[in-house]
Amino acid sequence: MKPRVRIGLCVCLSLAMIVPLGCRKSDDGDQVKVLKLAHSLSTEHPVHRAIEFMAQRVSEISKGSMRIDIYPSEQLGSEREAIELVQLGNLAMTKTSTAPLESFVPAMKVYGLPYLFRDSGHMWKVLNGPIGKRLLEAGVPKGLKGLCYYDAGARSFYTTKKKLTTPADLSGLKIRVQESKMSHRMIQAMGGAPTPIPWGELYTSLQQGVVDGAENNPPSFFNSRHYEISKYYTLDEHLRVPDMIVISPAIWKKLSPEQQAIVQQAADESVEFQRKLWAETEEANLKAVQEAGVEIVRTDTAPFVEAVQSVWKSFEGTEVGKLAEEIRAVE
Repeated sequence: MKPRVRIGLCVCLSLAMIVPLGCRKSDDGDQVKVLKLAHSLSTEHPVHRAIEFMAQRVSEISKGSMRIDIYPSEQLGSEREAIELVQLGNLAMTKTSTAPLESFVPAMKVYGLPYLFRDSGHMWKVLNGPIGKRLLEAGVPKGLKGLCYYDAGARSFYTTKKKLTTPADLSGLKIRVQESKMSHRMIQAMGGAPTPIPWGELYTSLQQGVVDGAENNPPSFFNSRHYEISKYYTLDEHLRVPDMIVISPAIWKKLSPEQQAIVQQAADESVEFQRKLWAETEEANLKAVQEAGVEIVRTDTAPFVEAVQSVWKSFEGTEVGKLAEEIRAVE
């Protein structure tokens, strides 16, 4: 990181620590409750657009007495750094994948089990049901209260030089993973070498050959422009790891019951907006990367499922294993 960028980041972090929840005067002199929300995605990403929708609804429902200020593209730090700021109460809210939450809330590991969900419909039955709601609250003792889930689609592999059709093709390849022990174990089980790299550094890492590939959903693959370097996208759909909007419980408690209801309503409404937008964007992005020269590889997922059974067996009899069986039983 260049010195100027590092200094700028430190300044932004300092500002976030000073005013995670603030009050400012509106044009007519009334006090406006301001919540800061940071995330790592670009402003073109459908999840960012859903967050903008949530912020708009907060302003509308509160009649201008509340506002969410959004800081995208790692302006206030990486995904993990934003989680830590929320945990400490130095940032009001963040959008995060449930994968890095594993380090803070062990029960979140269940979402990192490969091929946990049968399909998108099964996933949403779980997320909208008792299990999903229970897990939204699981992080409260750790300073992380979940407000809602967003669709993050299915994660698949993309590689720069070698086409993947079976797990054996991953042998010897360095694959970028999130800060997630579950992701590490999954890649190792398939024969690859998991390599943790911050999202913002991945384009250069792919370009310079630091890693041979990565794994993510179609909108992230497209918006990151990783398709410019990675010419193969294998739709093995090994993970459906949802995103979450989390808020600091300490800051949540500072809101009145009416303000809490406004934020929750706006979050809930943004979920429906995001799911529809995600489906439209995912289809368009797959078409776009294919037109840009990426080979879309549709392969038999059975060998991939078989390759990760060791990961599943390692959790038999544990809290995560029991939770996984509970999820699999949802019809």
